[in-house]
Amino acid sequence: MVAPPDTAPPDNDVLWARSLHYSHSGSPGLIGVSAGVRQGEILAVTGPRGSGKTTLLRCLSGQLVPEQGEVWFNGVPVHTLGALVRERLRRDRFGWIDPEPRLLPELKVWENAALPLLIGGASHRAAKTAACAWLDRLDIGGFARKRPSALTRAECQRVALARALVSEPAVIFADEPTASLHRAERALLMRNLTTAARSHGITVLLATHDEESAAAADRRIALLDGRPAEAAEAVEATEAAEAAEAAGEGTAPAGSTETPEDQAACSLSA
Repeated sequence: MVAPPDTAPPDNDVLWARSLHYSHSGSPGLIGVSAGVRQGEILAVTGPRGSGKTTLLRCLSGQLVPEQGEVWFNGVPVHTLGALVRERLRRDRFGWIDPEPRLLPELKVWENAALPLLIGGASHRAAKTAACAWLDRLDIGGFARKRPSALTRAECQRVALARALVSEPAVIFADEPTASLHRAERALLMRNLTTAARSHGITVLLATHDEESAAAADRRIALLDGRPAEAAEAVEATEAAEAAEAAGEGTAPAGSTETPEDQAACSLSA
C-alpha cells in the first residue's frame, strides 16, 4: 500500500525518504529511490561510481532538495524546509565525511576537528576540550597542535572523522570515506567509525563501492544508474526483450519449423 503524500514515516525510522527524483543539468541522478534507516543503524548505500550514491546522501542530508519525493528526519519534512533551516540542521544534527579530508591547512588539527562547535557558537575552551577528546579516542591526540601538512592522508581522514563526530550528531553521512586509503587504512577508519557510532547511538549512512567497507554495515541498499538495483536490472531486461522483439531475434522465418536451437546448430555445422 502506498502512503498518501506528506505522510510521516514509521516511528522507528530516524531518516526516511520516498520516491526521490533528482537530475543534474537534465541528466538523471535519482529515479524513484526510497530508503529508511533506524536510530543507531549503519546503512551502506552501494553501487558503482555514477550510480547515484552521493546524490542520495546529499538529498537525505538536505544539501539538495529533490525534484520529486519526500525526505523526513525525526518526523520533520526536510524537503519542505528553507535553505537556512536546512543549513542549521546539517550543522547541529548531521556530520559529513568526504572522500578527501578537506582540512583547512592554516588551522591546527584540533581547530579543524572543533570547527562545527566553533561555528555553532561554542566557547573556545569547550570546543577544544571536545575536539581533543575525540582526537584521543581516534589515537591521533598527539597531533592536536600540529598542522594538517604534518599528517599522512590516513591521519587527516581520521581528523575529518573527529570533526564529523565532535558535535555528537544524530546522523553521519560518510561519502566514500575510504576511497583514497590503502586496505589496512580503510579497515582502521571503518573500525573507528563503526565503534564510535555504536557507542554513541549515531546513525550512519555509508556510500561506498568497496565491499569490505560495506560489510561493516548492518544493512545495505544497492543503486544502479540512479535507480534501486533491482529496478534498474528490470528496466535493462525489458529494454533488451523489446530490442530483441523489434529485431526479430530468436524467431524462425514464416512457414519454417526450425527452432532457434536448430538454426544455431546449422550455423555451427556450416
